[in-house]
Amino acid sequence: MDSTSLEPSLYTVKAVFILDNDGNRLLSKYYDPELYPSMKEQKNFEKNVFNKTHKADNEIAFLEGMTIVYKSSIDLFFYVVGSAQENELMLMSVLNCMFESLSQILRKNVERRCLLDNMEGVFLIVDEIIDGGVILESDPQQVLQKVNYRADENPLSEQSVAQVLQTAKEQIKWSILK
Repeated sequence: MDSTSLEPSLYTVKAVFILDNDGNRLLSKYYDPELYPSMKEQKNFEKNVFNKTHKADNEIAFLEGMTIVYKSSIDLFFYVVGSAQENELMLMSVLNCMFESLSQILRKNVERRCLLDNMEGVFLIVDEIIDGGVILESDPQQVLQKVNYRADENPLSEQSVAQVLQTAKEQIKWSILK
């Protein structure tokens, strides 16, 4: 090993991706352009990772010179990838932050359909946690506060439906009075 690979670096995360229970990509962000430069190489790497981890009952794997921490929930697999000498606890804190933040915005219903329905929130969360491979935040409450996404804000809640009905009544009333 050369000495440059052992120097500390802020660029700790090489990739983040979420796969469904068939190994299909739902979200992926690669932060090291030299790691897997083409889409084909990325999907091949994800397929290899999925094949190694989808039946295992572990939280960490080493594959192709990478440290991979992962977690599964119902029909989803969450992965955070770092270099071989990366601290597993740092990667696991990123994974846990991402999972807990998603769990909050998905109302504890972390499954494929809900994830796809809230993809904009998923991207915001990933971008708040990691920027260009640098870990920015590992506290789920801080991430949720930064993205202004609260679990009690549902666009179709009873209150917002009542507000829509009230606005419609007012518009009808004003159009009749004219």
